[in-house]
Formats: sequence, structure tokens, C-alpha cells
Amino acid sequence: MMAFKYKKDFSDPEEVEPVIKGEDVMEGKEDLQELYERSVEGIEEGEIVRGRVLSVGEDYVIVDIGYKSEGRIPLREFLDEDGRIEVREGDEVDVFLERKEGREGFAILSKAKADRIKMWDTIEEAYRKGGIVRGRVVQRVKGGYTVDLKGVRAFLPGSLAVTRPAERDTISGKTFEFKVIKVDRRRGNIVLSRKALLEERRERLLESLKEGQVVEGIVKNITDYGVFVDLGGIDGLLHVNDISWGRVSHPSRFFAPGERIKAKVLKCDRESGRISLGFKQLKPDPWIGIEERYPPGSKVKGRVTGITDYGLFVEIEDGVEGLVHLSELSWAKRVRHPSHIASVGDHVDVVVLSVSEKERRLSLSLKRARPNPWDLLVERYRKGDVVTGKVSSIADFGIFVELEEGVEGLVHVSDVSWDREIKDLSEIFSVGDEVSAVILNMDRKNERLSLGIKQLEHDPWKDVEERYKPGMVIRGKVTNVTDFGAFVEIEPGLEGLVHISEMRNRRFRSGDEVNVEILNIDPTERKMGLGLRKEG
Repeated sequence: MMAFKYKKDFSDPEEVEPVIKGEDVMEGKEDLQELYERSVEGIEEGEIVRGRVLSVGEDYVIVDIGYKSEGRIPLREFLDEDGRIEVREGDEVDVFLERKEGREGFAILSKAKADRIKMWDTIEEAYRKGGIVRGRVVQRVKGGYTVDLKGVRAFLPGSLAVTRPAERDTISGKTFEFKVIKVDRRRGNIVLSRKALLEERRERLLESLKEGQVVEGIVKNITDYGVFVDLGGIDGLLHVNDISWGRVSHPSRFFAPGERIKAKVLKCDRESGRISLGFKQLKPDPWIGIEERYPPGSKVKGRVTGITDYGLFVEIEDGVEGLVHLSELSWAKRVRHPSHIASVGDHVDVVVLSVSEKERRLSLSLKRARPNPWDLLVERYRKGDVVTGKVSSIADFGIFVELEEGVEGLVHVSDVSWDREIKDLSEIFSVGDEVSAVILNMDRKNERLSLGIKQLEHDPWKDVEERYKPGMVIRGKVTNVTDFGAFVEIEPGLEGLVHISEMRNRRFRSGDEVNVEILNIDPTERKMGLGLRKEG
């Protein structure tokens, strides 16, 4: 068939345009008609011819092959794997001529058969020259897989399909390149090998790789310990420790399957075929020069990246992370857990305590980025001042009162009341109670503060000798009866003991009112001896 663009109306000589350069244009429609008839004489059934698409309909595509009648081809033969139409009006296509005329006057054509014939030619040429073919793995069958090579079915043995057994269940439905290792066109037999192609590429790639080389690949698989990267026929391992100079909670936070990335070859073992990759090595090590950039005492901003029982990890720049120990979180002495101070992602101010480039260690302080409340305390308060705070905790020996964040004072059990013997402080106070107290002592160096509650009231023993003298008879109330006598309160906060030897076989109960005589007074020991007097 000659290479002409044909039209069927020959009333105008210009309707036929020869495309063979250098050939004289013939004049006269008789000559043109003769030329047309000669051009179609060589078209035989069972051959592949080139035609031009005249129209694309809902069911058929009409193709002009230069014969007296057009050909009609089902539209489905022009659909790709996703069902999209691959042809447009005016396109030139190769088709197989089955019959010059069908029942409805159309030439019977097939694009699918033409594609298969051409594909067989391609397959045979690839077999002879050691080339490759591309096809889609259709399904798994006994002993291997069926592969579609653009309409031609081939067999892929399971042993030649993959380089790793774990991949056998992952290749169905995917498109790959293959080597042709056997062809029998007469019997329609084609055997492929993907493994041979992969091993060839693997060898070439291993020979070309050098340590320090930057390569590009596709993320194939992500595990807890790293990322496998397909470098084009061979996998390299990007270990979790080589992903970032900073903390890596999981590789999936940095990469996704199918993502194309660059990495540096750290090690290439050609004997075992193992390749170690590094991603963080694409950037300079941020720990180099760290001591000059962040000397001790410098204040910097950072982001909380991790929380443990013993402190917070704070990143002050990409890849540089330091620890804020539990003791450096807050000026408050009691921190239940670091998570009560900050959360992951929080931006905080910290002070550098120590830094070591060699050990890649950085110690930080959160509390030192703020004023020490004890410095402010000694400026605002003096011994004897009355302060107010909240009970933060209760112990057997006293209660702790928080005056402000980081500053707590102790109210010893002996400084709670002048006159009450307190056995259980929790019966009087609860955590969160607001209380007032007097500052008894301030120890700035050791950050200790002693408080007293009873000191808010007058001490009845302070001037007891001025108000009471031996021999005075006073009426009081029995507060406690013991084996050795009875305690009698003569005024709030002031009581004395009637010894059993002075009770004269009388029996008392708490709450009884009695007349007593002051026998002796000892303000230093805060003791008073009493004797009974007859009720009159």
C-alpha cells in the first residue's frame, strides 16, 4: 500500500495529496483515479495496513485504509486498562484486515489482532537481541503467573518472578519489565523472567555505587527499625538512626511508601549485596560547633519533643536535642511528673547548663529561664510577716504551705496551736485549704521557710507570772483526766495539772468545773501546778 491520504470524491484533482517527496503531482482525475486503484491493489486480507481514523462513535471507530469502503472496529479495542479511549479523529493506526467487505459493506478490521502480531514481532526481537518487554502480571496460576504483553499472554515461572519469597504475593496486578527466555510462536508459548532482569540491574548498580554517593530511590517498605528504598533493582536500608540528627519516634513520621527520596550511600557490601543509606548525612552535623553556638548560661528557645519520668527532651535546633532533668523543671520542689509542666510540641525558653560536642550531650534548665522565686521572696518578706498560702501537702510532722510557685513553707505540728495536742493534722487541714501564718525563719541558702499558725494569736504563757501568783484560787474546767492526775484549763490556751496526790480521792470527768489553787508556775517549761479547793 502506498503512503497516500485518501478521499473518496475525485471530482477535484486537489483532493488527493501524494506524500512521497520528489514525485511529480499528476494532473487530471483519470490519472488520479488510476493511481488510487493501483494503491489498493496490494492490500490483501490477513495483512496489517495503516489507516486513518475518520470518526469515533459510541460503539465503533471508523477507519479509512484507502480501500473503496471504510473499516469498522469495536470501540473496546481502543480502550486502555482504565477504560479510557486512546484514539481521536485524524489519528493514524495500524489495523489487521480480516475481510475487505463485510455484511454491512464495511471492511472488517481489528486493531487488537494488529497489536498482537506486532507484539509477537517485538517479543521475538527481544528474545534474539536480549532486550526487554513490558507487561502486566494478570494473575497467579499453578507454578507461576500469567502476564499480559499488550494482548499476548506469557508465562512467568514463580522461581523467576521475584528475588525475595516475601514479594510473591505482591506482584499481581502490577506492571513490570521482563527478559524473554523462551519463545515458540507456532505454539503460542512465551516464558519470561523478571528475576534475571533484576539480577542484571542489581549487578550493574552494585558496580556503580560508591560510598558517599548521593542516590535517588523510592520508599518500598517502612519498619520500626528503618526504611527500605528501591534504588532501581536493589534495596538499600535507611536505618532509623540515620534518618535525622534529632529524635525519630518512628520512620513513618518522615516518609511514606511510594515516596521518591534522595539518600547518601554509607556502605556498600558487594559480596552480600547490602547497601546502607543515610538521609541525615545530606545535611551538616548540627553538633559540630555546638559549644561555640550555645555556651553554658545562654538562654534559647526550644520545642518539647519527648517526655519521660525523669524529664523533658527539648530540641533547640534541627537535630540538636537536650534534656531538662526533673530537678530543673520547676522551682517548686515537688513535681509529680514532667507531663504536668509541659506537653510534646510546646515551645519553651530554656537555659543551657552544660554542652559537649564530643559526647553529643546537652543539659538544659527550664526553671532557670525564669527568676528564682526565693530571690523575690527575701525582697518582699521579713521574719514576723504574716503571709497567706494554700496547703500543698500534709505530713505527720506538719503541713506544707505554698506561698507562690516554687516557694513552700513548713508549719510544724508544734506551731499549729498553743493549747491543743494534735495527733492527726488531716483532721484539721485539707490539701488546697487557704491558711495564714507567721514567718518564723527564712533560710535563703537552703531555701527553707518556717511558718507558724499559732503565732497569729497571743501566747498565754508570755506574761503568765504577771497575771497569776502562787496561792491564787481560780475556777477552771477539766480538759483531760490521766492516771497521774487531771488537766484543768484556767483560760484559753493556759492549763495546769492537778496531780493525783492533790485530788484527795475525788473523781473528775472532762468538762467538770472545779476550784483550784495555783501552787507553782514555770513559764519556761510552760507548766503550772494546781491543787484542789473545796467547793463552797
